[in-house]
Amino acid sequence: MGKLLIHPLLQEIAGIFTRRGKQVFLVGGAVRDLLRGRQAQDWDLATDALPQEVMALFPRVIPTGIKHGTVTVHFKGRYLEVTTYRTESGYHDGRRPDQVTYASRIEEDLSRRDFTMNAIALPLPTGPLVDPFNGIADIRARRIRCVGNPQERFAEDGLRPVRALRFASQMGFEVEKATLEAIPQALKTTEKVSPERIRDELDKILASPQPSRAFLLMEKTGLLELLLPELAACRNIEQKGFHRFDVLDHSLLACDAAAREKAPGLVRAAALLHDIGKPLSRSLDAHGVWTFYQHEQVSARLSRDLLIRFRYPNAVIDGIVHLIREHMFHYEENWSDGAVRRFIIRVGEEKLNNLYLLRRADAYATSAQELPRDFLLPLITRVDAVLAKSRALSLRDLPVSGKDLLGIGIKPGPPMGRILSALLEAVVEDPALNTRETLLTIAGNLKERYG
Repeated sequence: MGKLLIHPLLQEIAGIFTRRGKQVFLVGGAVRDLLRGRQAQDWDLATDALPQEVMALFPRVIPTGIKHGTVTVHFKGRYLEVTTYRTESGYHDGRRPDQVTYASRIEEDLSRRDFTMNAIALPLPTGPLVDPFNGIADIRARRIRCVGNPQERFAEDGLRPVRALRFASQMGFEVEKATLEAIPQALKTTEKVSPERIRDELDKILASPQPSRAFLLMEKTGLLELLLPELAACRNIEQKGFHRFDVLDHSLLACDAAAREKAPGLVRAAALLHDIGKPLSRSLDAHGVWTFYQHEQVSARLSRDLLIRFRYPNAVIDGIVHLIREHMFHYEENWSDGAVRRFIIRVGEEKLNNLYLLRRADAYATSAQELPRDFLLPLITRVDAVLAKSRALSLRDLPVSGKDLLGIGIKPGPPMGRILSALLEAVVEDPALNTRETLLTIAGNLKERYG
């Protein structure tokens, strides 16, 4: 680890503190990332200045967590959390300290942090690193280790066990034995953590290069059963045909495959959850083979409930659930152009690429064998060709509207809605019909049937 390059803006901020005789350190993930040769995204500072003194140093300060010693400084377009050295005690809610006491030394402040790799301080503007818990050695060894007693650290904050496994997935580090073994004893504390905080950690796991690292460790420590019981239930659910893995390992492989494809978070989440309905939908057929008819519908329902539990936004929930519900499509070359258009309408043109990514991840995870380069190419080529011929895929793409139907004597209400739907279906089957004159003629012929 060579000399750490300090951003000029941090040097400028440090000067503001030191000119007033105050100490300031860069702490937390920013130091860890710098030591790993990565650019720090967020800057957290620790200082011996009291919050009121920090607020007097800068013109724009937000008292975000002032009762715990933290304020947010807005300086030249950057937001920095600045916290007075402190120690903590009492964690009845399993997340926040009941009592905060200001400290006089940076070492005392570092002693309250979660992992040794996050308990290193870089003095600003310059000076030797403060590393009282050998975090640098742990970073070199690619090791996640609690500061002090792991059972005490996890009892203080129930999110820390999840963070440990998230870091393992994000950075490819190993969780030190004593730290990992302390997680099962902390489950009751983790249970107290708000769904939103767990959700944020799950999102970071899904965004990591290999999400399965975290989820397998979650299974080993009991966190999977606690947080994602629907996924945990997929263990030992064997599958048929080309599947080499049970449903849980298949789902984790699919999630990793989506991550390798740099798929968006919606696709990664759908890959993880796309088969969680299989334990509930499986049955033995007449030949003694397990089947999973309509499992995609069950998976979609369970996934919606799970995502609501973690308070995901409705748009995110709808996007993930839609992909899961549609992932079992079966394209055949004898599909008519109308059938292809109905497929596009059902999936949504703007969602096709995400569905392709999910299907690739699902297919890879059947046997962990690389897919042929032309996998899905016949369908993709066909979809592109059909879209090139006609993009009349919704009522708004028709050259007639309800106002036009009123003009030929069709009354508003359910009959008009049925006629418009029939016109769209006719155009989907034969785009050549999509002219105003032709559709009004068809509508006139349908008037008596639907009137």
